[in-house]
Amino acid sequence: MGRTAHAGSREPDDAELLALLLRAGGRAPFGAGLAHRLLQRFGSLRELLHADSVSILAEDGIGHARLAVLRAVPLLARRYFEQSLPVGACIRSPADTEAFLLSKLRHLPHERFCCLYLDNRHRVLRFDELFRGTIDGTSVYPREVVKEALAANAAAVILAHNHPSGVAEPSQADERITRRLKSALELVDIRLLDHLIIGDAGTTSLASRGLL
Repeated sequence: MGRTAHAGSREPDDAELLALLLRAGGRAPFGAGLAHRLLQRFGSLRELLHADSVSILAEDGIGHARLAVLRAVPLLARRYFEQSLPVGACIRSPADTEAFLLSKLRHLPHERFCCLYLDNRHRVLRFDELFRGTIDGTSVYPREVVKEALAANAAAVILAHNHPSGVAEPSQADERITRRLKSALELVDIRLLDHLIIGDAGTTSLASRGLL
């Protein structure tokens, strides 16, 4: 009698997942090596999913239907993780916050500075993108952060911004603006819980570095 694979016994690798997507996205005969060829051509699943449409369509076996499937994957992933912290939800763990912020900021090509406003039970009140561009003392205004936190009736705030370079190491400017914002929020009795730097490989918490 043949062996039966147990569901969940092994997660499919990137090529196997990609093959499933491509089979669903076209009627033309599916070449077993197409997924592997695409991953080799673009270097990784992430690079493939973020490649320009012209480059993807230039590959044999890829038409507009399969391109549409590939384009939908990052959007579905972002919406999945965004819904981990809907308004009114209570933050259950740092991992929830990290997944939510990665979904919002990891893919962006320019720096964005954002605030997650929480009530006194750490339930989500609002998520705002406040500033764009290089994060320094002249581009982030503490009074704006305080004003929006008061408007949201927040008891606590988590700050976040992305590093398009992919490196999540905080700069001296990141540390300086964090201290300024912490002091400004304390004046109105709002706690700054953390400032997370978003990179390609994950996040760096300034709170965990002892900077708050």
